[in-house]
Amino acid sequence: MKFSVINGGCGSNEKLPVIYWLSGLTCTDRNFIEKAGAFRAAVENRVLIVCPDTSPRGVDIQGDSDSWDFGKGAGFYLNATQEKWAANYKMYDYVTKELVELVEQTFQTNGKKAIMGHSMGGHGALTIALKNPGMYTSVSAFAPICNPMQCPWGKKAFAGYLGDNQEQWKAYDATELMKGLKAAPFDDILIDVGDKDNFLTAGQLLPENFKAACDLVGQNCSLRMQPGYDHSYFFIATFVEDHVKFHKQRLSN
Repeated sequence: MKFSVINGGCGSNEKLPVIYWLSGLTCTDRNFIEKAGAFRAAVENRVLIVCPDTSPRGVDIQGDSDSWDFGKGAGFYLNATQEKWAANYKMYDYVTKELVELVEQTFQTNGKKAIMGHSMGGHGALTIALKNPGMYTSVSAFAPICNPMQCPWGKKAFAGYLGDNQEQWKAYDATELMKGLKAAPFDDILIDVGDKDNFLTAGQLLPENFKAACDLVGQNCSLRMQPGYDHSYFFIATFVEDHVKFHKQRLSN
């Protein structure tokens, strides 16, 4: 598995906090590095930004390249249980265990972590943060898939990777995870969505469902609908500095 890193320490021996970035469908570890324009924000806020790939590579499984929203480039940050996929598609374990260990062994880090992502990666960031209380100081997302059990992308991925048991699906659905909490795990969750995002209007993102679940448990959620923006990296590049600052404030506490 490849991953890319923005080193905000500029090669110094300073121990830095880490922000993990999870990318969306069809992406690799390079999309954020090349398109988000996050280098200045990383340096100014003295953070490492670590960007893993979005699925296993180097293994060919029948059907893994038949569509752009399932298989290669579409690991959905879960541990697959269906036999065909279970051996390799363990992106949840990779992001929360293997990658963290490798980063902390390789780079000068201070042990503090935050997580953010876009689209499928926003789904991954939210679910991973909610499933691992205390592991991440903060979580944010751009146009996340907030309620995958209720949208076409999520239903397709969950059925393929997890099978038909929808109780298993709930373990990887941010809205369902939030509903199951008894108290708010974060002081705030920052989510940006463009109001011209075609996937928002197509019912793939459902941020309103996640916000309603947050309200039920008293979790602050700063859901910002950004006028005129779509689902692209131009949208991410516009607001990425806000997200890095959001995390650095909490990583510094």
